[in-house]
Amino acid sequence: MRVTRLGLRDFRNYERADVDLGPVLTVVCGPNGAGKTNLLEGLYFGLTGRSCRTSNEREVVRSGAALTRVSTGTADEDGAHLIEIGHEPGEAKRLRVDGALVERLSDSPARPLVSVFLPERLELVKGAPAGRRAHLDHFVAALWPARAGTRPQYARAMAQRNAQLGRIRTGVSGTGQLDAWDSELARHGVRLMADRAAAVEELAPPFARLAETLGLPAPSELSYRPRSRAVGAEALRLELAERRDEDLARGFTTHGPHRDDLAFRLSGRALRSYGSQGQQRQSLLALLFAERELLAERGRPPLMLLDDVMSELDAERRRRLTELVRSGGQALITATEPDHVPGAGDADVLLLWVEGGRVSTTSAAAA
Repeated sequence: MRVTRLGLRDFRNYERADVDLGPVLTVVCGPNGAGKTNLLEGLYFGLTGRSCRTSNEREVVRSGAALTRVSTGTADEDGAHLIEIGHEPGEAKRLRVDGALVERLSDSPARPLVSVFLPERLELVKGAPAGRRAHLDHFVAALWPARAGTRPQYARAMAQRNAQLGRIRTGVSGTGQLDAWDSELARHGVRLMADRAAAVEELAPPFARLAETLGLPAPSELSYRPRSRAVGAEALRLELAERRDEDLARGFTTHGPHRDDLAFRLSGRALRSYGSQGQQRQSLLALLFAERELLAERGRPPLMLLDDVMSELDAERRRRLTELVRSGGQALITATEPDHVPGAGDADVLLLWVEGGRVSTTSAAAA
């Protein structure tokens, strides 16, 4: 599955844009503030129905416009497809695939998986554990679609348990009412931990290899850090029961997979605390490309969207990264100058220029 075309109407600084994408690599160049990142965000929005930059999606609607429309053309061995999204702030999004209304895009075979690098995504390495847990769970769902329901099932059970804790604290219920929710939470929790552990076990070897390829100066390690030591549902249920008094005192569930972490380490030291920004950047890229490698083995390589990824790399690391990008699947890279992307002038690379919300195949300077 690849993306062939992107159409934007009143998205960010684009009043109208219709863009063809290259089958392997598309390089989008232009000065800072021209709209390169907006174009990348529009492509992500068109394939997922959400922004990769903001939780306030009013921001994606062009100033002065009432709504935005994004259309994305895709193609596979079965032919061409069209994904359309209409977004009016305050209203439910309208999602169509090949003309038919759908509730969500995640289940549609007409769209590829998407992996995105933005400078602000370094928070995945250096930020709070919640972001890393969510990222890992999304990867599990992409790697094994049949397991996608484990995380929401656990979240629903925990919400019910927390609600029961609240009722006990107010005297409406007795503590015995927690027994059933402890069992339910434990049942889903051990499955969630097993899924995460299996995914990281597969990711760790390619992550270490790709981190070295991208220039990290010492052995890199990716590891899953579960809060619980339980190896079965009964053991996790007992752990929850042991912490019941603390949970009642604090009013929420304090123990379980919702407290787990994904650790990035370099020479045994946490990159979150001791790594430079450049090392954190390289480790995030190594993770994304390790994920792509595993998904490609299953016939589902994601579209790679890489924003301003070359700006802090030297010439050798740019060359290595470009080789990785072109080694499989489809990708889009933004840069201020084409020279920042080795091979940008090659025949199989589509070079686009952005200036003031307009996209062309010729730079304004050349014109």
